[in-house]
Amino acid sequence: MASTLITNISELWTLDPALEDPDERGATGAQVLRDAAFVIDGERIAWTGPAAEAPEADERVDAEGRAVLPGWVDSHSHLIFDGDRSAEFEARMAGQAYAAGGIQVTTDATRSASDERLAALVAQRVQAAQALGTTCMETKTGYGLTVEDEKRAAVLAERLIEEGVLDEATFLGAHLVPAEFADDAEGYVDLVVGPMLAAVAPHVRWADVFCEEGAFTPAQSERVLRAARESGLGLRVHGHQIGRSGGVALAVQLGAASVDHVNFMSPDDIEALAGTAGIATAPGEQDGLLAVDRGPTVATVLPACDLSTRAPLAPARALLDAGAHVAIASNCNPGTSFTSAMPFCVATAVLQMRLSIAEAVRAATRGGALALRRSDVGHLAVGARADLQILEAPAAIHLAYRPGMPLTHAVWRKGRRVA
Repeated sequence: MASTLITNISELWTLDPALEDPDERGATGAQVLRDAAFVIDGERIAWTGPAAEAPEADERVDAEGRAVLPGWVDSHSHLIFDGDRSAEFEARMAGQAYAAGGIQVTTDATRSASDERLAALVAQRVQAAQALGTTCMETKTGYGLTVEDEKRAAVLAERLIEEGVLDEATFLGAHLVPAEFADDAEGYVDLVVGPMLAAVAPHVRWADVFCEEGAFTPAQSERVLRAARESGLGLRVHGHQIGRSGGVALAVQLGAASVDHVNFMSPDDIEALAGTAGIATAPGEQDGLLAVDRGPTVATVLPACDLSTRAPLAPARALLDAGAHVAIASNCNPGTSFTSAMPFCVATAVLQMRLSIAEAVRAATRGGALALRRSDVGHLAVGARADLQILEAPAAIHLAYRPGMPLTHAVWRKGRRVA
């Protein structure tokens, strides 16, 4: 693959981990270069620095004074589904409260869809996300809820990772107790931690559980997570979306990589997450993939979901002030956040969660990478995967200054332009 010089950049947000201030959760001045350039060689960043000192390359791209950021790292999505829940959304906007049970509607439609249709739908959704700057994306199973259907989703996700469409896959068999187990929740947990986990574990890197009223109790959630860890999977938790479910304490206790939603938080919950911030990640077996069982527990906030469910916004400001690591993700799913627009999530974090643009950009890039325990994405330091976006703006603050405007000029993923 030819080398490419991208030059005449007004702001280059490298977010270089080596220059990160451990007491900050936003970009420092050293991580944002002015009048800058960088070189892509193959799939990696080979050089960054002042435009006047840029080396030669096979190709040259003039950014014409635009800003360049790492590609968004969307660490929480649910893309493997079929069906429509717009009627549920309309009812919620008319005053009906959100409850976890709506997931069954999507489960029924997904079980009926062919493999080919599901693969095409996922590819379309990833392409739409890439068009808005997302270059690393996690997605979950969880709309099959039978051994056969959960394995089918996991195998599909694994194939799409091998094909370079997706990046991370998570087993979410513990998404909801399906209708056929309505009177036997413990029996369904037995299925999840037994035959279902055995069938899915070879195809995914992570396991998740919806620890919430109407889904799984803390005791049931702990069973699922401990079984997943014994199978070699990293842990993630849906928690504190509808109430203080106990998911945060469970995530911290078991060393989960992230706990996501976190709308209803006490000072003790926030302090518990902040207390994990100093835990170092450990190298993994593959380049860029860190060990799944060591590192901080990241608080992943999902602002588009908060707006769609009319929930209290997650306390991202308080989490950052306490010293916790925060990620921003889309939670793209058919029921509560049918969007993959990470720029919208970043703008919401600035305008309504009171984050600075530096904090929000870091949370949507480096924060997401930390939530996935990856070192290769979420930054543009030398050696990073060449995942980046050129904004149709001279500065990142325009993402919040001009909310809703089409500000994605171009996107590269693994050194190849994709949008």
